[in-house]
Amino acid sequence: MDDRKKPELLVPAASLEVLKTAVIFGADAVYIGGEAFGLRAKAKNFTMKEMAEGISFAHTRGVKVYVTANILAHNEDLEGAERYFGELRDMRPDSCDALIISDPGLFAIAKEVWPEAEIHISTQANNTNYQTYLFWWRLGAKRVVSARELSLEEIHVIREHIPEEMEIESFVQGSMCISYSGRCLLSNYFTGRDANRGSCTHPCRWKYAVVEETRPGEYLPVYENERGTYIFNSKDLCMIEHIPELVAAGIDSFKIEGRMKTALYVAAVTRTYRRAIDDYFESPEKYAAGLEWYREEISKCTHRHFSTGFYFGKPTEESQIYDSSTYVNEYTYLGMIEETAEEPWPWQNEEGRGMVTESGREIPGMLARFEQRNKFTLGESIEIMKPDGRNVAVTVEALYTEEGEAVESCPHARQVLWVRLSENAECGDLLRRRETKDGSEGQPVSV
Repeated sequence: MDDRKKPELLVPAASLEVLKTAVIFGADAVYIGGEAFGLRAKAKNFTMKEMAEGISFAHTRGVKVYVTANILAHNEDLEGAERYFGELRDMRPDSCDALIISDPGLFAIAKEVWPEAEIHISTQANNTNYQTYLFWWRLGAKRVVSARELSLEEIHVIREHIPEEMEIESFVQGSMCISYSGRCLLSNYFTGRDANRGSCTHPCRWKYAVVEETRPGEYLPVYENERGTYIFNSKDLCMIEHIPELVAAGIDSFKIEGRMKTALYVAAVTRTYRRAIDDYFESPEKYAAGLEWYREEISKCTHRHFSTGFYFGKPTEESQIYDSSTYVNEYTYLGMIEETAEEPWPWQNEEGRGMVTESGREIPGMLARFEQRNKFTLGESIEIMKPDGRNVAVTVEALYTEEGEAVESCPHARQVLWVRLSENAECGDLLRRRETKDGSEGQPVSV
């Protein structure tokens, strides 16, 4: 067993809902973006008010929050960056725990505006050797995020050449970019939206063919597939089976990619890595015994096919997907439980009498309040996904509006409802539905 400290589990959040999900399901730290200066401009991102609420929620539960400001800045960005870092600084006592920066100009501004801020250097800065790490360390950076093009052996060498208190952060799960450290011009070229300033349109996932110059209009598949080919479409990174090797390499923070992912994705990935890390540090034998569960749970996340990226050597042709850009998607997110109630119900009248259904029967049992994200109906089999690792198969026994009106289904997006299930749900639980390959309802499995 390696004697290094237990690594941090760092999880992305696109919104306040997802941040809370990450915290509840086991993140040690969460990284988020504000409304400017981050590389996920199409994500929902956080207003200053939402950021303050999210940071407070996380800090109350002992979880750190890092804010991304990792664009490659142009001249017109600099004045705004100064104001932005000042606003983040002035959020005390609930300021963020670190800034994630890639541009040296923004680094200098952050140091001037907020000297005591902890700064992490983004993977976007092409951090591929220990001299680069030492360069940033001397300037005052606490942590450097390794380039995704590094092997575990290279990271181990970096660890041996940098101060013990300097931290290495590395991606362990999520989408892989086909460009070096994410520095891509395809989006800018095709759509005018700059990937290095937060507006990537992901043209690497589009379908391509080749046109020979003397045969205009004749599209030839690059690969032997009549539908064309997705030549830039890399498999997703997944290192859930290699926690021991990641720890042995000296990585301090295990980073999950996905600041545009749903609460369901974040919950599933966070919960799985949380258990895997904890099991390994309890005993390697317990981790080995849990591998089948980790694999099963991680495969329930929306994903492309998995690979280990560059960690065990340069990717081969097997690391690309040539016939489709479609995600594997086995589960549909239905909502998160925000409140539970027993009698008296929230809508009871002044006499304390419960709402009576059309059948003349008063509502029994416990109800759970949630905001609907996808439609489901009375009588359906769905699943309660719990932070402790359990997946509980349940039946939808009743649905009610906030006013107590019984309904057969919840067709309206983001409608707030009360649900009665065959097993009680708790605050923070997620509701999801398993889908079959043809898109029809599947049967959830209790674990």
